This record gives sequence, C-alpha cells and structure tokens, in this order.
Amino acid sequence: MNLVLLAFRLMCLAWLWPVTLLNGSHQPNKMRHKDVYLGENSKNQHGGRIDFKMKKSDSTKSLLIKSEQLLRIEDHDFAMRPGFGGAAIPVGIDVQVESIDSISEVNMDFTMTLYLRHYWQDDRLAFPSSSKKSRTFDARLVKKIWVPDVFFVHSKRSFIHDTTMENIMLRVYPDGNILYSVRITVTALCAMDFSSFPLDTQKCSLELESYAYNENDLMLYWKNGNDSLRTDEIVLSQFFIEEFHPSYGLAFYSSTGWYNRLYINFILRRHIFFFMLQTYFPTMLMVMLSWVSFWIDRRAVPARVSLGITTVLTMSTIITGVSASMPQVSYVKAVDIYLWASFLFVFLSVIEYAAVNYFTTVEEMKKLKGGKIPADFNATQTMAFDGCYHDNDIDLTPFPELPSTPNTERSRTATSRNSAAEPPPTEGTRLRRKKSIKHNLSFIMSNSYMIDSYSRVIFPMTYLLFNIIYWSLYS
Repeated sequence: MNLVLLAFRLMCLAWLWPVTLLNGSHQPNKMRHKDVYLGENSKNQHGGRIDFKMKKSDSTKSLLIKSEQLLRIEDHDFAMRPGFGGAAIPVGIDVQVESIDSISEVNMDFTMTLYLRHYWQDDRLAFPSSSKKSRTFDARLVKKIWVPDVFFVHSKRSFIHDTTMENIMLRVYPDGNILYSVRITVTALCAMDFSSFPLDTQKCSLELESYAYNENDLMLYWKNGNDSLRTDEIVLSQFFIEEFHPSYGLAFYSSTGWYNRLYINFILRRHIFFFMLQTYFPTMLMVMLSWVSFWIDRRAVPARVSLGITTVLTMSTIITGVSASMPQVSYVKAVDIYLWASFLFVFLSVIEYAAVNYFTTVEEMKKLKGGKIPADFNATQTMAFDGCYHDNDIDLTPFPELPSTPNTERSRTATSRNSAAEPPPTEGTRLRRKKSIKHNLSFIMSNSYMIDSYSRVIFPMTYLLFNIIYWSLYS
C-alpha cells in the first residue's frame, strides 16, 4: 500500500514540474520589460535625457537645429542690416515675368505675376564647407534672418503665392552670398492716355523700391544689366507687347531722403481688329444705310422718316455701349471723334429730307396759288400716300394772254428799238450773267428734287474724305 501511494506522488510531481519551469522562465522577462518601461517614464517625468535612439528618430527637428547652429542664427541680431553703420549694402535684383494677367482700362491698372530674386552678401551667415555647396531653405528660415524690404510703388494689391506652401526660396552659399526668390502677383497703377483709343500705345511700368532703407543704407541695382529682366512667352487678348526693358532712377521723399528705384517698363500696342468688328464696321454700315433715303422718292414720307430715325437710334446705342466700357476721362478720344462724326452724317441725312420735304411743299403751294395746279388737287394726300407721284402728272393749263394796253405797246416798241441799236454778238463770244446766291437758293427751292441728287454725291464723298483724314492721323 505504501508503495502504491509513493508511486502516485512521484507521478504527480512529474506532471507538475514542466509547468513550474515554464512559469519561472517567463517571469524575469516580464519584470525586465516593466522595469525598463517604468524607468523611461520616470526619466521623462524627472527631466532626464532622452535616449539617443528616440532623438535620432526626430530627424526634422535635429536637421533644423543643425542648420541654425551652422548659420549661427542665435549669435547675431538679424533685425539690423548687414554691415550696419558702414557703407550701403548692394542688393541685386533679377526679375522673370511669368504672365500679365489682365489690363483694365476702366481701373487704369494691370496685374502681373513674376519671380522676384534678390542677391546680397551677409557675412553673418557664412559657414565652413569643404565641398563649397550651397544650402537651400524655405520660408521657415527666412523669418529668422534679415532680407531686403523691397515693395512695389503704386501697387493696389499684391500677394505671395502660398500653394501648397509659400513660394519662397532661400539659398545660402558658404561665403555668405544669398539668393532670395519669391513668386508674387501684383496689381499696379498704370497712367494710361486714351486720346488715341483704340489706336493707342500704352506705356506702363512696375516700380521697385526699399521701404525703410534709403540710398545710404541699401543700394538697389539690376543684377545683370538689361539681361536682368526676362519674360516668358506672353500672349494678351487686346494688346501686343512691343518691348520689355529695365531702367534705374532715384526717388526723393522730403522727410526721409533719396531712395534707389528700379523700373520694369513695357510698351503695349492695342489690337485694332476687335474694335473694327465691334465699333467701326457697324458705324460705317449705319452711315451708308442712311444714304439709302436719297434714292427713295421724296413724297414717301413714312419710308424716309422711319429709315432716318432707325439709323439715328442705332448710332446712339453704339455710342452708349462704347462709353460704358471706357473710363470717364475729361478729353476726347479718337473713337469719340469717329462715332460723333458718323452720328453727324446720319443726323444730316434726316435734316436733308426735312429740307426736301419743306421745299417741295412750298413749291407745290406756289403752283397752287399761281393756278398751275387744279383746284381739286390734294397735295397733302399725294405726299403722304402716293410715293410714285411726279409733277408732270398734273394737267397744267396755260396762262391766258394779257390784254394789250397803250403802256404795253410802248414798252414793246422801246424793247425793239434797244435790240435794234445793240449790235448782234459776234461769233465766239458768250453772254454770261452773274447769278446771285438768292437766285440759286430760289432755284433749288423751286427744284427740290435736285437736293437728293446732290446729296447722293456730296455725302459719300465727304464721308470718304473724313475717313482718309481720320485714319491717316491716328494709324
């Protein structure tokens, strides 16, 4: 019995021994990890140093700290310009024009996108380098160093592009030379002259200047002379860019002194074809349409009056549309001269018919009073409704002979004696009688149909002469 009990105890021990070994081997590791975890937490809580592996994992922070230490940013006061108290620091400028976004005649301004690059030397940022290679940074480091405070004179709006980050580049060379580039869109004033519009040429300029530093502290200059201004291929809808060139000058302010100023000058010549289609051709057609009334019978009152009024109203609409798209200037533009001269031709064609109608009415009233028109003739009805009526359709009765009197006989005898006394004109001579203006006017009034005949020639020839003078002056 004792043997059986002993064997049973040995079997139980043999079964429990592997489990005890397994638990014993895992417990030290668990305690070890727990100690390390608590140790790290305690170090962080008590301000201990971070493990080297954790510091190395934050590469962005470590590189930024190294760059600031390399450039010794904390050792200098970058609120002051380089070489403060000495000679003026030269700052070279280089510009590349990306696009001219818009040109507004109403607001008299233009919008331009450009790359503005600055070049200067700051010995405080020099660093040792065996490879002589530069280091490039973005806007985060620019805010910690000194950069030129260049601004745009006469600018209305401007901004630095910030998609996806601020478009700013800073490149530092080992000897302290710096390249600072920024992409800007600026809207600036352009003093335009519209006296020759739309056959005009506009001269605009974008002006750069330091705001705080006068010529004793900062000297702006074009980095590469005339080659400092470069442009991409720019295409505008209404203008052709004739020239881009830089220039240099000085600006004086009574309270702060003289400042260096750089100019980006460009000349724009307007395309005329758009205005030929929208303004000049419709105006010419309206003037020619007003001449059609000269070929319509003068007694067709509704046709000629409606045609004249239509052309006058159309010209008024064209003038209003052009004026609405232009600034309210106090001088006369070239397009105004053309439009108002054309409007005058259209207006005179209406006045011409009013004169023809009046003279025709006077002529027929004289004939009616003189007995040359039958009593039952209705002149008003004929002029209003019969557009094909002519004077030869009237049955004109001859005047009765006047009875002879002694005075009449005496005058006839005197006339015959005078004619007998005067010698007959020799062959080759011509009798000429000077006609007075009153006589010519009365002749035209008695023959009002001739006004239309003369107008068919005078109006086109005068308008053609006006166009020749206009285009020779403004082209």
